[in-house]
Amino acid sequence: MSGLPFLFTNPAILAALVALPVIWWLLRMTPPRPAAEVFPPLRILASVMKREETPAQSPWWLTLLRMLMAAAVILAIADPVFNPRQNTLSSAGPLALVIDNSWATVSDWDRRVETANALIDDAEAKDLPVSIVFTTDRQHDATPASATTARDRLAAAQPQPLPAMRDPALAAMKAALSSSPPGTLAFLSDGIETGDGQTMRQVAEIGAANVRRIEGNAESAIALTSTTNENEGMRVTASRLPLGEPRAYYVFARDARGTAIAEGELRFGAGATTANALLRAPFELRNDFARLTIEGQATAGGIHLLDDGNRRRRVALLSGEVHQSQPLLSPLYYIKRALEPHADLVEPREEAIGKAIAELLAQNPSILVVADVGRLPDESYPLVTRWLENGGMLVRFAGPRLAGAPADDPLVPVVLRQGERSLDGALSWSEPQPLADYPSSSPFAGLEHPRDVLVKRQVLAQPTPDLAERTWANLADGTPLVTTAERGRGRIVLFHVSADPGWSNLPISGSFVDMLRRSIQLSRAGGIAGDQTSKSETLPPYRLVNARGELTAETGSARPLEIAPGIAPTVSADTPPGLYGSEEGFVANNLLPDGGSLAPIRGNLVSERAEGLEGARPFSIRPYLFGLALMLFLIDTLIVLYMAGGFAGLRGRGSRGAATAAVLATLGLATLGFAGLAPTIAQAQDNQPSDEQTLQRLDTTHLAYVITGEAEVDRLSEQGLVGLSNYLTYRTALEPGAPVGIDLEQDELAFYPIIYWPVSATAPMPSSRVMSRIDAYMRNGGTVLFDTRDQFSSLTPSAAGDSPNVQRLQEMLNGLDIPPLEPVPTDHVLTKAFYLLSNFPGRYTESQLWVESAPNGAEEQSNRPVRGGDGVTPIMITGNDFAGAWAVDANGAPLLPTVPPDEMQREYAYRAGVNIMMYMLTGNYKSDQVHVPDLLQRLGQ
Repeated sequence: MSGLPFLFTNPAILAALVALPVIWWLLRMTPPRPAAEVFPPLRILASVMKREETPAQSPWWLTLLRMLMAAAVILAIADPVFNPRQNTLSSAGPLALVIDNSWATVSDWDRRVETANALIDDAEAKDLPVSIVFTTDRQHDATPASATTARDRLAAAQPQPLPAMRDPALAAMKAALSSSPPGTLAFLSDGIETGDGQTMRQVAEIGAANVRRIEGNAESAIALTSTTNENEGMRVTASRLPLGEPRAYYVFARDARGTAIAEGELRFGAGATTANALLRAPFELRNDFARLTIEGQATAGGIHLLDDGNRRRRVALLSGEVHQSQPLLSPLYYIKRALEPHADLVEPREEAIGKAIAELLAQNPSILVVADVGRLPDESYPLVTRWLENGGMLVRFAGPRLAGAPADDPLVPVVLRQGERSLDGALSWSEPQPLADYPSSSPFAGLEHPRDVLVKRQVLAQPTPDLAERTWANLADGTPLVTTAERGRGRIVLFHVSADPGWSNLPISGSFVDMLRRSIQLSRAGGIAGDQTSKSETLPPYRLVNARGELTAETGSARPLEIAPGIAPTVSADTPPGLYGSEEGFVANNLLPDGGSLAPIRGNLVSERAEGLEGARPFSIRPYLFGLALMLFLIDTLIVLYMAGGFAGLRGRGSRGAATAAVLATLGLATLGFAGLAPTIAQAQDNQPSDEQTLQRLDTTHLAYVITGEAEVDRLSEQGLVGLSNYLTYRTALEPGAPVGIDLEQDELAFYPIIYWPVSATAPMPSSRVMSRIDAYMRNGGTVLFDTRDQFSSLTPSAAGDSPNVQRLQEMLNGLDIPPLEPVPTDHVLTKAFYLLSNFPGRYTESQLWVESAPNGAEEQSNRPVRGGDGVTPIMITGNDFAGAWAVDANGAPLLPTVPPDEMQREYAYRAGVNIMMYMLTGNYKSDQVHVPDLLQRLGQ
């Protein structure tokens, strides 16, 4: 935010450097104190003979040393600063902060907070009030307040899984600052345009004297926008902001459990804003797709939820005509052309209608399309009726056969008149009829009105009171064109015209494809199917997506989603992205609408390019210059003492050259020591937790693991404790914070009730200092869980030889005064701390969990070895690889398989972790429950 990488806070002090020549002259004229000599008679006589004495001058190198010391003091007072910030806020009015906390700000949110805090500090330095709004909040309070209030609101803000909704935020700020326009308006944007594309114009209308637009790395934001189920697979479309360089991403299709079952690659060309990926998978496997995710994009834009409308249907086709010499006149030709891109089509091999229906229904289709079939064989009605009641959809097309069929056919949605209506028939009209506007309750509502479709022949429905409710499309004269009726869980749809161009030109129009596609989307796709209806309904939130692209059961303050025919649901603060409905059926509401795109914020309000976020923090080298001056002063003192004879004893035992070399070596070591002072101090400060970290770790329980120095082992330990923390949050009242990796040499151990230590033979052997700290930690009530991760079954050396990890553990424990150990007894508190458990598996099941042996009356002595707090064992040992069973990725999916593969084993591993944590936090509480009757009796209750 500043163009100067280096400046002096007090540059006027540098004028003192002009005095350095004077200092040089004074130092040269002031020699050091004369050295005392041992009494030598000849030397005394020589001195007596001198008539004039000339004082000696100080050596040039000593004068140079003192000059450097003076220059260091002058530069330190001038306060040189690297990466300085300039307070460029206008004093003409309050500071206005408009902050996007949308899904696109997740990756750099911390830097955005730092930037906003720096601006608030600048406002506080100029005694300016601060008005702050966040663009995804439901309500906005833009009233200017103090800098402290602004910091509190900033600290409470978090990214939301929503696009930036700037209109209400900017309107609230404009109203709040109408009487006192802001001096500076800082717009921390996500770089993505929303609404009508007039963001910068609305910002200008607030009337700030100075406008600053600040952006982060939102140019790398990418979002999935739409999916299409094609013949070869599912095609996924993604959008990004225009970038110069090409980039590729992997897209994964995951099932309801989060397991990846298909993948594809998104390739953006140079400057391209959209890309497609094809996820190839069989039809049956595609219907198991529950969501799509982009690798490395943990945002709400990097996930696309799928519902029943995205699943590919199996459509069975049946025609009254078996053979047709002219394909263009076939009743099924146009149906096939319309449905082939959107469904898997099956046709019968049998020619007889009854056998063909049985053959088709045996393949469990979602839809049965029947073109110009009159009355079905009697044996087919029970089959079709049962299939309909179980959720199937029957789509029928009229024709000569249906027109001549009996009027009491139970497989038509309305009562039909005998015969058909045509231009030349008894029931005729003067000219072909166009289509009327679709009814608002029709699933065709929202489609473009077909102006070029004309109907010259149709079958008519008998007027009934509910005919209008059953009609999806009408002709201009009001006669129904498409009618429907529900049958159990299924539906019957009738097109009152033929499927070929003989009765109308509807089959050769684009409206025919849209109408069929909308119709099949109302069918059940099998598997996890949601009941899509043609009526408006309200669905409660079922699973929601958070800002990091994770699907959670926390619905918060989300409101039910209103579903209207032909109107796609939209994302808002009341209806965030997620699934709405229930486990039996739901509708996906994704971040971007189908076919949406990302566009950059444009405008001529700010002529220069948008500023970047706060970079490296300002760094003053004043302390190090003062330290250098002090170091030079100490060196000067040592040299003067030496030249004055202060080290006469040392000089008597060695030559003058050796003493001089020692002083010069001291000078070199001091200089090198100062050069390394800054990183040493910084490292020491980094090793010690700040007050804020200390309070946070005391306020929230954190699971800790030992940093072994092996990257893969440490990564699995962290992700394992993340998985256990999530499980504890979902299943218990305990809500742990993020797991913490600890350095046993430096970090404070008392913050953590238990430390997970993955033993590795290839990791460095812990030092004696480390083991002493571990011994003190366990004596003070902490517990260490050692995990050799190799299924060892005994702590004593075996004839077959122990594994390397077990041998390393034995070497480590040799330095500790540990109590006697035993496998967890069946009546131990660990077996009933939360769940009732008989064993403690991890990735493996063969190893036992070793704990401190239970005392036996007389053995309970005060001088026992390491004791746990409140009856809690100070040490646990296993080889079942707990962290491997608990480890999950960013989407909550398991990272490693259990041995043998068994999801119930993983569940019991999580339960073992819960029992261990409950045991650590409650101690022998469960054991003490046996004394409750006696306690109540003594209390008289």
